[in-house]
Amino acid sequence: MDPTSIKILAAVILGFAISAVLGKFLIPMLRRLKAGQSIKEDGPTWHMSKQGTPTMGGIMFIAATVVTALVLNLAEAARGDWTWLVVLLFALIFGVIGFIDDYAKLKKKENTGLTAAQKFLLQLAAAILFIVILRRLGILSPDLYVPFFGTVWHLPWVVYLIFAAFVITGTVNAVNITDGVDGLATGVTLPVCAFFTAAFAYGAFHWDQPGGRGMAVLSAALFGALIGFLVYNFHPAKVFMGDTGSLFLGGMVCGMAFALDMPLILILVGIIYIAETLSDIIQVVYFKATHGKRIFRMAPLHHHLEMGGWSEAKLFFVFTIISLAFCLLALAGAIGRYPTL
Repeated sequence: MDPTSIKILAAVILGFAISAVLGKFLIPMLRRLKAGQSIKEDGPTWHMSKQGTPTMGGIMFIAATVVTALVLNLAEAARGDWTWLVVLLFALIFGVIGFIDDYAKLKKKENTGLTAAQKFLLQLAAAILFIVILRRLGILSPDLYVPFFGTVWHLPWVVYLIFAAFVITGTVNAVNITDGVDGLATGVTLPVCAFFTAAFAYGAFHWDQPGGRGMAVLSAALFGALIGFLVYNFHPAKVFMGDTGSLFLGGMVCGMAFALDMPLILILVGIIYIAETLSDIIQVVYFKATHGKRIFRMAPLHHHLEMGGWSEAKLFFVFTIISLAFCLLALAGAIGRYPTL
């Protein structure tokens, strides 16, 4: 095995180990701090039994990802590759926004933290800053590559910046919406991490893609860390990731897509996030337009299926398999962009 492959494997193992071990200490600590999740009263009635389950468990995989990336990417940093660090810091900003939101919920002892406007403005500022930095570093172009078709849409930078800000804020919140069933956001994001690990590794090996090696290690670290978290988050969940974790995940997914300079790939790898968000939007619009009628039993989509008799375990496996299938499809569409040496 070459050094990069060894680092990728090491990142998965180390990320898993740190996350799994940290859970042994973090979950009891969250219980002592009475950091229990408040469940929405308008959700499925059986979810009320989860009231008080520790939240902010996303700290586990965040810490594991940060430590693993810092340890294994020191050589990349020494060579002047800071792409992975910019993406990691970007995701951490979203994690901090989520932590503030979670803390506000715990302080109020209800399921509302920051207002929608506050979260949106903070996320928008982070998105714009991230895109500007990637542009300054020469990592990002205002060209949109269309997977499979091999075509590129050339956009003015201002148009691209508006597009990117919309995509980032939308995707981050879509990941947040997906986190509504035990292990769901975790399971759906695992294939996404595997996709980006493979895509960046391919770019590094066959195209000498700038920043590819460091990014492959970062996405592999998150993959391992999420598996460690899933030990505690799978149904019945002993801990929830909270907005701390879901917003960090959203930031990482977006950060990796833009670092790959292929944001449109999010349509494929984020198919579950998109379906969940669209179901929510359709429900609200239809409800208002028809003065009280609904298309779904309950939105978002996972609650609709729950109300139809799907178990949380079935939701986890079906949605994860769908995510995996679309990530494999995305890989076939992404590698066509880069010529092999």
